[in-house]
Amino acid sequence: MLHSAALLTNEEARSADSATIAKGISGEALMENAGKAVVSVIDNYFKPCPVLVLCGIGNNGGDGFVIARILKERNWPVTVCVVMDAKDIKGDALAAKNKWQKAGGKVHNFSPVLLNENKLIIDAIFGTGLDRPIEAPVSDIITQVNKCPLPVIAVDIASGINGNSGAVMGVAVESMHTVTFTQGKPGHFLLPGKINTGQLHVADIGIVDDQLAPKHFLNTPALWKDQLPRPSAETHKYTRGHAIVIGGGISSTGASRMAALAGLRAGAGLVSIACTPDSLPVYASSLMAVMTKPITKTTPLKAMIDEKHVTAVLVGPGCGISDTTRDQTIEILKHNKPCVIDADAISAFQDNPNPLFSAIKAPTVLTPHEGEFERLFWVKGPKPERAIAAAKESNAVIVFKGNDTVIAHPDGRVAINHNAPVWLATAGAGDVLAGLITGFLAQGMPAFEAACTATWIHGEAACAVGPGLIAEDLPAHVPQVLAKLYL
Repeated sequence: MLHSAALLTNEEARSADSATIAKGISGEALMENAGKAVVSVIDNYFKPCPVLVLCGIGNNGGDGFVIARILKERNWPVTVCVVMDAKDIKGDALAAKNKWQKAGGKVHNFSPVLLNENKLIIDAIFGTGLDRPIEAPVSDIITQVNKCPLPVIAVDIASGINGNSGAVMGVAVESMHTVTFTQGKPGHFLLPGKINTGQLHVADIGIVDDQLAPKHFLNTPALWKDQLPRPSAETHKYTRGHAIVIGGGISSTGASRMAALAGLRAGAGLVSIACTPDSLPVYASSLMAVMTKPITKTTPLKAMIDEKHVTAVLVGPGCGISDTTRDQTIEILKHNKPCVIDADAISAFQDNPNPLFSAIKAPTVLTPHEGEFERLFWVKGPKPERAIAAAKESNAVIVFKGNDTVIAHPDGRVAINHNAPVWLATAGAGDVLAGLITGFLAQGMPAFEAACTATWIHGEAACAVGPGLIAEDLPAHVPQVLAKLYL
């Protein structure tokens, strides 16, 4: 059985279809099930009205013919257009077309006038298998559909969206709802496909493939909840871990202070900020539960990290892009303790990342946004592929930040986060995320699961705050998110 959070790539979806058919469930039956699933969603959101079904010549178009036939049987006014040459329809799709016509349905050529004569559009032009840019006249039709005010329901994926990458293949339908089958696809959650998808509905149509082992996942609690630290009656602060956050200079203390608070909110038993003596008064006067430790000749950073109770370290927020930050990062990695490398500690290696990658031995998380990613990694392509390549090159878990944050493990596992509201695009939000990851690492969570957990909680906390969010709001909203997870 597939993991509930699994996402299927285009290739895996095709493999699952083939495996199911090989076990005796016909492609025609799967097409009928898909059509019924889409109609079920239509029933939930729309009352009977004139419907325009736009069909392609492949199986996605076949689903469209099934949808049209079922709606017609329920006395909905239905118009079907094949937007390519209907003579090219074959196999199960042709059988579905024949059933539509046997039921009295007609097949029309597309005309813009139809957009004024209907109240709902079904997009059954292209499915997840699209691997080339859409050309005219289909591209022109999609453009006209997007300009009209009618709601659109997409079958499997909005036509024009790449199922693996979320990329727009020249032009893509902008749907209000998308009904996909078996599991979601990466393209439903990656930008810009995430926008074109609208509200996603996942339907079980009888696909069975026990051989599939997907490595793409949607970042939901189902992926990591069983690894979430759960304190017991015997728990004390040292068993919950001690995280050290490397503090920024006296003029940039805010980032590390927010990160430290987030580490505590994540559940670390202790969090200390290691800072220079001149910045110590700022930290000490503004923090209560977070301890401060000055880095001096008698108490160097090395000695602090060597302490047996220290279980995770964060470096980067507010540290500055400098030789000092680079040297501190390498020193931290020498101790083989779980580590989060964020912000300035990433950019400090932009001229030569190899010393950083070579030093990573223990569980480590790198948290780059797009600009920071490009300073360390040259790989191009879809976001998941870039993140996986970066994880393998650096031997670290990569949290590739954005509205569609991707978390990648060197072993090829990828989680796509989907709950980040637009309010998170604000200064300091990344520092809070780094602190949350560090807090979960400090409690012994594996790096991939710690990163996934923190990213999801970060998004949920932001949703709880809503418009007007500033980064300082986030740590205070973490407890209510955690409370729901512990139910």
